[in-house]
Amino acid sequence: MRAHTFSLLSKCLTVLVVFAIFGSAWWLHPSRSVPGFAMALPSEKGTAVDVQAPFYRSRFASSDLDEFVHASSVTSLPSGALMSVWFAGSREGAADVQIRASRYDAIAGEWGPELILATRESTSTAIQRHIRKLGNPVIALAPDDRLWLFYVSVSIGGWAGSAINAMYSDDFGENWSPPKQLVTTPFLNISTLVRNAPVFHRDGTIGLPVYHEFLGKFAEYLYISPDGEVLDKSRISKGKHSLQPTVVPTSEYGALALLRYAGETHHKVLASRTEDAGQSWSEPYPIEPANPNSSLAAIATPNDGLLVALNDLEDGRFRLRLMGSDEGLSFWKPVIDLDESPDPLGNPFSREVYSDIIGDKFQSSSGPRRIGLLSDFLANLDQRVCSMHGCDFEYEYPYFIKSSDGLYHLVYSWNNTFIKHVSFNDSWLEAQL
Repeated sequence: MRAHTFSLLSKCLTVLVVFAIFGSAWWLHPSRSVPGFAMALPSEKGTAVDVQAPFYRSRFASSDLDEFVHASSVTSLPSGALMSVWFAGSREGAADVQIRASRYDAIAGEWGPELILATRESTSTAIQRHIRKLGNPVIALAPDDRLWLFYVSVSIGGWAGSAINAMYSDDFGENWSPPKQLVTTPFLNISTLVRNAPVFHRDGTIGLPVYHEFLGKFAEYLYISPDGEVLDKSRISKGKHSLQPTVVPTSEYGALALLRYAGETHHKVLASRTEDAGQSWSEPYPIEPANPNSSLAAIATPNDGLLVALNDLEDGRFRLRLMGSDEGLSFWKPVIDLDESPDPLGNPFSREVYSDIIGDKFQSSSGPRRIGLLSDFLANLDQRVCSMHGCDFEYEYPYFIKSSDGLYHLVYSWNNTFIKHVSFNDSWLEAQL
């Protein structure tokens, strides 16, 4: 019995030593020179919009009437085109969830039909591992014109057991490489999730904001090579209350990270800064806007300010607001409520009243290609957004970019039934401010 116990202890000790060695190799890596951020210079070429006149437009990027849709992202392509991705299925975490996409025609001002980019089966076949569910896709065009798609998969357990998969396209999304799983941690390579937009460094390195939900909730910053290999990482936050960082470069080596707050103390957005291109970050601190444990997105403006899309509420996600701030985060001003419930407290509506309100909202963003879906959409409300307590409005998970033609593009979940796309320019923004 003692011999058996000794053998078991020896095996456990061996495993711990191996983990310690790999952990040390991962964390105690030699310091390396990190190039500064690639600061994009806007161009007015290739756009179908007069960048001088105020411009604001909203359209739905998705078109499926039966699926739960969530966690969208968007990137710009040449000649003013866009590509958006999201996950869709019977519910979040369901086995039938797929990574979907759509392309935006800048000349027509409309989104095309839905495409399927990844499934549980295609991911499992490529990485040779059982896949239980998919989620949170992020798409971005690198400076070398390689289009990247990062998305989350889970083999066992919940989202805390996530890993990140990467695919790329060298023809702007017409054809894709098989997915491969990024190695982001030496311990079973689990509990790394992605949500917000990557940024790029001068040498082509991808800076990917990520977060963890296993044994804590905290944010990190990955350095990924132009070929998709994880080179390094740094810790943005620690503890159990910060998620889903959105990173905005403010200078060659400076950047600001805003984080979703998942604690129970102040229900405020958290902020952290770096002055060495992401190698080290300041202790996150609460700032003015409220945060009801909900994702947010931020982007820089030409006047050294910041534009943030968020649920500026202490509870609920019934209003998605656009807010402007200075770089010091000292002064905040509401720009526009992108979508909101007519009830200031977000209380549910009766089926009849809700149908009239959401029908008008649908028509304002449907565009010619999706206006024909109105009657079927309204007939399906009971299965999608209503319950025995009534019908609610919910607007969440914004994702922000600014394309090279000078337009801002924001996508978000619209009542978990459609992915909505809002675009505007600096002239419109200046008029609001």
